[in-house]
Order: sequence, then structure tokens, then C-alpha cells
Amino acid sequence: MDMTFKLQVFEGPLDLLLYLIEKNKVNIYDIPIVEITAQYMEYVAQMKKDNLDTLSEFLVMAATLLDIKSKMLLPKKEEEEQEQEDPRAELVQQLLEYKMYKCMANELKDRQLDAGKVWYKKKDIPDEVLAYEEPVNLEELVGDIRLSDLNRIFQSIMKRQEEKIDKVRSKFGKIEKEEVSLEEKMDFLTDYAASHKHFSFRGMLTASSSKVEVIVTFLAILELMKTGKLTIVQEHIFDDIRIESRIAA
Repeated sequence: MDMTFKLQVFEGPLDLLLYLIEKNKVNIYDIPIVEITAQYMEYVAQMKKDNLDTLSEFLVMAATLLDIKSKMLLPKKEEEEQEQEDPRAELVQQLLEYKMYKCMANELKDRQLDAGKVWYKKKDIPDEVLAYEEPVNLEELVGDIRLSDLNRIFQSIMKRQEEKIDKVRSKFGKIEKEEVSLEEKMDFLTDYAASHKHFSFRGMLTASSSKVEVIVTFLAILELMKTGKLTIVQEHIFDDIRIESRIAA
């Protein structure tokens, strides 16, 4: 069948083959290879010869089509027909994959065009709204734990700090180092809580090296509880109080 082509630019040999299959309305799984090869060769003959890179791709596919055509035209014995794979199978698989990617590319292109027609309003949220922080329910954070329980643990830690003091060495002169500030301790606890979902209240205070650091640690924990970053839990009376982190890792 003779066809007149309006010479157009195809993205590659598979694009041309897919065009011919759709134009002839043939089943992609049962390509009439003789007819399609003839139309393909007619198109290649009309291509410009100045772009050898592009032309070479189409010529490679032309050779593949001719090879498939020759295999299908050669007479075969009955036992060979049953065992031999369809020579068009690999080409059909390539066409199906190419068609899938082409459909995906067209879908993305349509979305890009639709997005270009959309205008987004710049955010104009008032500063008062941005600065708003949801109030923290202190009763919910503390739960069944009483302040007397916290004070009891705090006092026991302070007593241990006093027992650590060497009565003789404490009279010697020493180089004082700058104590940690509340902000620094809060930063430390925030980083620590980000990687530890729960830890001991008593253990955190005991790890302090001085009375001042115990106090600062205690205040830092209370501040982080106030902001909702930490909560405290005590399963039974006189049990150690467990600090639970609400900070995402």
C-alpha cells in the first residue's frame, strides 16, 4: 500500500514505528512487519542526509526490521514453528516500553502547562498569628506526679553532692571554671532528648558535677516541660521519675 508522508520530526526510530502502527490501526502484538517495514523505509528515504547521527539510528532500526522480515518470510518446518520464538517479540517489548514512557512524559508536560496557568497568593499571615503559641497544659505534662516528689528527688541529689565534697581538699585553693548557663543546659537537654526518647530524671541530675549545675539542670528540665518538649511520668509512688521526649529525632 502506497502512503504519502507529511515529513515530520520524530524523536527516534521507535517513535516513527509507533506512529506507523497507530496510523495503520494494527495490533502492536501482531505487527504486519512487511507492510510496516515498507512504510518505514519510505520515510527514511525522505530524511535529510545532513544529520548523520540521527539518520544512523533510523538505519539501524531499518536493518532490524529487514532482519525480522527475512526471518518471517523464510519457510519453516512444523517443529521449528512450535519451538522458535516470534522474531517480533523483542521489538514489541521495546515499543511497549517506549509507549509507556511517552505517555508519562506527555502527562508531565500537561501538568507543567496547567501549573503555568496557576497563580499562588503570597502568604500574608499577620505577625500576631505567626507568633501565637498554643498554651501548654501543665497539669497534663506533670500528670500524677506531685511537686513534692520532684522536690524530694532534688533534695536527695543535692545531699549526695554535699557528700562528694572532700572536707580537707575543699579548703584548698582551686581554679574556678565558668558554670554552665540555663540556655546552654536547655540546648544540651534538647539535643539529648532528640536522640533519647526517655531517660531518668534522677540520673540526669546525678550526672551534674556541682550544686550549681544540679540547680541549672533542674530548672532547664522544668523550662522544657513548660514548653511542651518534655513530659515526666512516674508509674508507682517512690519510683524513679522518667522523662519522656516530645522532640522529633
